[in-house]
Amino acid sequence: MAKKPNQTKDVGTTGHEWDGIEELNTPLPRWWLWTFYACIVWGVIYTIAYPAWPLVNGATAGFLGWSTRGDVAAEISANEAKLGPINAKLAAAELTEISADAELQGYAVSAGAAVFKTWCAQCHGSGAAGAAGYPNLLDDDWLWGGDIETIHTTITHGIRSADDEDTRISDMPAFGKDELLEKEQIEQVVNYVMSLSGTAQDAALVEEGAVVFADNCASCHGDDATGGRDLGAPNLSDAIWLFGGSYDAIKETVVNSRKGVMPNWNTRLSEAQIRAVSAYVHQLGGGE
Repeated sequence: MAKKPNQTKDVGTTGHEWDGIEELNTPLPRWWLWTFYACIVWGVIYTIAYPAWPLVNGATAGFLGWSTRGDVAAEISANEAKLGPINAKLAAAELTEISADAELQGYAVSAGAAVFKTWCAQCHGSGAAGAAGYPNLLDDDWLWGGDIETIHTTITHGIRSADDEDTRISDMPAFGKDELLEKEQIEQVVNYVMSLSGTAQDAALVEEGAVVFADNCASCHGDDATGGRDLGAPNLSDAIWLFGGSYDAIKETVVNSRKGVMPNWNTRLSEAQIRAVSAYVHQLGGGE
């Protein structure tokens, strides 16, 4: 049989009993209680001193006025002040002369890499190799030109950006959707274009496609289909394709046209940042 615990006059039980076992109602140690009360007081003071209580449009600021955002803003301001002189030098330098200054070039490439990873990698990829619809910046196939001044202009004003009147614009007609060409003519010109850099799907249509190309496409892409940078018209004689070089992809381009958009960065980035990312892109391997 289980024995009941020893009881004293000062300690009672909780009133619970199970199978003859009772639980003593022993008081908590005073040191533990005072520690607990101190924690409560400390917690109340903390929520008053620091941001804590949620409100409709934020939280209580705390009478100390401290915030992690404030700390970050202070660090950014201090860093900008530290880099101010070299950023001013970069913004004032001739674009073509940046590479001649080892210190300035090193800073521009390093800073440009940070800008690229923050703002450009989402479309062009972390390694700048691009994807379908987003240009590969590692090769030397450029729609508008690959020298540093041209790259700077493209980044500054963007492509078909509605927010910049100086943006780059190239407007290829939608030959199928707008019924500018018959379906048979589209089949012919697609096969002709494919024959320029590979194998046509239907070789019998290539000759007729050359006529359709000369009448409708050569004014922008050139008689030899090598493109025109003044108009942003791609070179169709190589095997580099922005939207894909398959029969279906080229036909989609001819039928509905392509109108990719790149933002103008002159409203989001400083001149020094634009020059830095221009230098970074230029030295990736495809810069001219």
